[in-house]
Amino acid sequence: MALLEDNSNIKTSNIGVTNDGNTTLTRYIKSMKISSKNTALEYQIRLNFFKDFVLKTYNISLDELIRTLTLQSHGPKIDVYDMLSDYVTYIQTEKKRKVSPMTIKLLMSTVRSYLETFDVAISPRKFRFKVRMPRVVRAEKEALLKSDIQTILNSCPHIKLKTYVLFLAATGCRAREALSIRLCDINFENDPPTAFLRGEYTKTRTDRILFLTDELAQQLKSWLEYKYRTRNIGYYDKDNRKSTNIRQTPKINDKTLIFSTKQDKDPAIDTLYTNLLLMFEQTLDRLGGKFAEFEGSKTRRKITFHSMRRWVKSITDQGYKEFSDSYIGHAGSTYYRKSNKEKIELFKKIEPYLTLLDQSGLERKGVDLQNRLETMEHENKDLRDNINKIMEMIQQNPSLANVKPEVLTKKIQ
Repeated sequence: MALLEDNSNIKTSNIGVTNDGNTTLTRYIKSMKISSKNTALEYQIRLNFFKDFVLKTYNISLDELIRTLTLQSHGPKIDVYDMLSDYVTYIQTEKKRKVSPMTIKLLMSTVRSYLETFDVAISPRKFRFKVRMPRVVRAEKEALLKSDIQTILNSCPHIKLKTYVLFLAATGCRAREALSIRLCDINFENDPPTAFLRGEYTKTRTDRILFLTDELAQQLKSWLEYKYRTRNIGYYDKDNRKSTNIRQTPKINDKTLIFSTKQDKDPAIDTLYTNLLLMFEQTLDRLGGKFAEFEGSKTRRKITFHSMRRWVKSITDQGYKEFSDSYIGHAGSTYYRKSNKEKIELFKKIEPYLTLLDQSGLERKGVDLQNRLETMEHENKDLRDNINKIMEMIQQNPSLANVKPEVLTKKIQ
């Protein structure tokens, strides 16, 4: 969070029991049972910011504040609503840069959760009346067109970035979910090809099977061929002060992350995400125009990895609202349940919509569809001709009305 950059030197490893009168802070973070170190660090930074406010305003620690606001110290000596109102002012005036209303809301939400965890009563109704929060104005997200995604894909400078962006645009995965996939999670033999998403890396903590378009499957194969290609690897001998090149083919390890270029050990998913994000933003800047635009705050781009997810959700417009929620990993309706066979049939219908660059493949499918339509038209024409002949036979001989249609059809033939 840009607001808190002067507290960014806090290391996750330092999130432990402290002796500075702020042990409640540590207890709160541990009680959250946060699985992600980065999330724990974010909460730590937010509460450290509040800790600085309490120290400057009241000259007490967080532990002393909790005792003051609860019956442990025989009743509150500080009005909690006045304190929170002053905290909003502190956030807005203490920082040099302008703080967005959404950032203030997140900071306040963390503080309220922290205080309520240690039995500090905060009435939502009183809070709404006594603490004036800046109104959050949400800008409408501009839709990303299919042609825009095609332009971005064609401008990607590296096959790794192109494969990753195409993966997001064809599956609707969250950015970090896609990075958690390993080679062993992908099955190219299935029809359609599938990828297994492990629940521990999903937002909903639920395992999920992703269907891959033919285009995406081919792109993944191209990326894997590049990743495990034979290449010259340079080594430097410090003793002889000589560099040598060894031609080597990396050994395939299907347990490593598919978007990782390391062979023996996976990097952190956040590291992978940061590297790909930098490449993606450089691509947008190179394209310029609407691709390089920022939102009003000038800190968030209009086009992000999440824009791909919003575009995939637009399959709702094709008449598959419930399926679209299931496809991108939303919880969806409790009553919407489809068999795997039904899901595959639905996916086959929307696959052309999710195909972005494989025009030849779309043309082949279009030709196949046209052939099927022509066959159906011929069959319908033959059926209409037979019906007309049967009606003529019945008009000439009314007794034939009691004869089974199959018999009349054989007579016509």
